[in-house]
Amino acid sequence: MSGRVGDLSPKQVEALEKLREAVKDILTPSHDEHCLLRWLRAREFDVKKTETMMRNDVVWRQQVGADTIIEDWAVPEVVEKYYTGGLFGQDKEGALLWIDPFGHIDLKGICRSVKKRDIIKSKIHLLETIYRKFAQLTKEQGRQVDQIVIVFDLEKFGRRHLWKPGADLFCEMVELFEDHYPETQKTCFVINAPTIFPVVYNIVKPFLNEGTAKKVHVLGSNYKDVLKKYIDADQLPIHWGGTACDDNGDPKCSSKICFGGEVPESYYLKMQSSESLNFKEVLVKRGSTVQLDFDIKVAGSGLRWQFTTEGFDLGFGVYRRTENGVRQKAGDMEEVIPTQRVNSHMVPEDGFYTCTEPGVYVLRFDNTYSWARSKQVLYSVEVLVPDDTGATKVWKEVGQADAAIVNGTDT
Repeated sequence: MSGRVGDLSPKQVEALEKLREAVKDILTPSHDEHCLLRWLRAREFDVKKTETMMRNDVVWRQQVGADTIIEDWAVPEVVEKYYTGGLFGQDKEGALLWIDPFGHIDLKGICRSVKKRDIIKSKIHLLETIYRKFAQLTKEQGRQVDQIVIVFDLEKFGRRHLWKPGADLFCEMVELFEDHYPETQKTCFVINAPTIFPVVYNIVKPFLNEGTAKKVHVLGSNYKDVLKKYIDADQLPIHWGGTACDDNGDPKCSSKICFGGEVPESYYLKMQSSESLNFKEVLVKRGSTVQLDFDIKVAGSGLRWQFTTEGFDLGFGVYRRTENGVRQKAGDMEEVIPTQRVNSHMVPEDGFYTCTEPGVYVLRFDNTYSWARSKQVLYSVEVLVPDDTGATKVWKEVGQADAAIVNGTDT
């Protein structure tokens, strides 16, 4: 049985009912039978694992603001102009078609122009857009539309694409796709694969579940004929063997499919002068962390930070102590902003958080994953407190003179 509506075994029907009961407190109108079965298929109808996955997703969606990201957040211009790919048509069964000439992407240029978190956020924005498109087409066409067919064109893909920060970013986005948009991919066709493709696939494959990995098909030189078995010619650009083109005759349909290209240096983010921002310096030792403590006494105060590292990336997160006066492990503190690795060696990392309640807030630099290199960090932190009118003002001078700095291993 496929595990889809209308094609369920008795055990699958039972699992569906058990899951519906187990997660009834988090169900929304979007959690119809098709949706619940999608989550179940992702965990091979293991109800416990599926429940855990769905509950983790609820927390994640709140953290990233996924439900309103389309209205609340704009994709950075450099990502819109230079991150490859685009939606184009549907396959013969109605699945949306995503064509990605990934071999043309300049990941290093993009990563020098926008923060890693915003690149990831742009992919969440894209996936939420696709899911709204699913709902629209399902209603308009009278059939269930809830998957995409991906065509990865690796023409011009080379060793420059094996750049580690870029590869790590791509794997992180694959993991996000698997964890929060499961069973969305119907199939993936890889075309014009270079000789180094097996190396690339071995990097990505650990982040794919077994079911997704089986949907990846590497096509040979006859790929145009294969694609047309699954996709009608008028739903496929001429460049990939179909008959569709832009109004101006462009066979690549570049108005809908971004071909990337080299990112101009004018987009690159520049670090402000460390002297003008009164930067402080701290060494995060290999296999270790540094915690910067701020005692926030006024609810509604804000923490604003900027930092950069020399040569290598770094983990960063914000926490709130549950026990004052004692160094705590990350797992023992309240997680405010989850720790994630940031490319602070490429672009300055900055952020702001409003402290909704008093307490000791911890800015945590995490280098526990690196046993070979210590990391030098230049940082600046401001604490802002609301005044009587509800506005904010600088409470302490820029810098870290009032922060307790604790260096050690907490994992």
